[in-house]
Amino acid sequence: MKILFSFPGQGAQYTNMLHQLPKSEVTQQVLNLASDVLQEDILNLDSETALKNTRSVQLCILITGVIYANLLQQQGVEADYVSGLSIGAFPAAVFSGALDLSDAIKIVSLRGELMQHAYPQGYGLTSIQGLLEQQVCLIVEQVNSDQYPVYIANFNDEQQFVIAGSDQAMLKVAQLAKKMGARKVVKLAISVPSHCPLLTKTAHQLAQAMDNISIKIPRISYLSANNARIINQVEKLRDDLAYNMARSVYWHETMTAAYERGVRIAIEMPPGAVLTGLTKKVMDQGEVIALNQVGIIHAVQLVKILT
Repeated sequence: MKILFSFPGQGAQYTNMLHQLPKSEVTQQVLNLASDVLQEDILNLDSETALKNTRSVQLCILITGVIYANLLQQQGVEADYVSGLSIGAFPAAVFSGALDLSDAIKIVSLRGELMQHAYPQGYGLTSIQGLLEQQVCLIVEQVNSDQYPVYIANFNDEQQFVIAGSDQAMLKVAQLAKKMGARKVVKLAISVPSHCPLLTKTAHQLAQAMDNISIKIPRISYLSANNARIINQVEKLRDDLAYNMARSVYWHETMTAAYERGVRIAIEMPPGAVLTGLTKKVMDQGEVIALNQVGIIHAVQLVKILT
């Protein structure tokens, strides 16, 4: 029975999330390293004000995911696969052994800054639930224009999608989606139009910076959420990490690929639980856990029972 560790993207963050991390040697080591690398107190990045900044959010999610994955491993739970959505790909790469944590902290700090500066206002993401892919594609194609761009960013499952683009275009899509029968349309608390061509130039800037970062072959199989494939070649992994901000997310297909490879236990690292809900729709014969809902002790006990 294979085990997958999944790592969430932006939107899962919450105030004081770093202050609420488990007290442990691992936690303190990671926090100290992050502060040293950034030359600032990392614990200042999880305030309500700080989390309005994309850089702060991404660093908090990186650090939280790495700490919890290592704490879980210390308790004897070994992952066979890792996968992360958007910024979640970076803690996944760190835990897989492909990316050094200090390098990840540097590159994620830059990633957040680049994304924030690319579209400081007037853009973002909106979730649409209850329509089929063909319907959402039709609406997006109808609204998308050079002046008011909009794209499908996330293909989360058969009836759940995220669109990215200008606020004006997303509002038009939302109105049409509701008329077409969408069950739920929500503008997300993310101010960057991720996972679409609007960030291609920004991704190229990150790729140039990553040319100086050492990438290794993963020790734990790394499953890309952008193409639902295992990546075990250094340059392909470098490309996946650098450009994932500008590429669509196919979480449903990625979890299907994991299931087909024998994954029957999927554990989502904090601070998220959204991936757990999406993954349950694929792994109906497996166990899907959000660590921040059940806690490390219960998760370890459950894994021992199942394996």
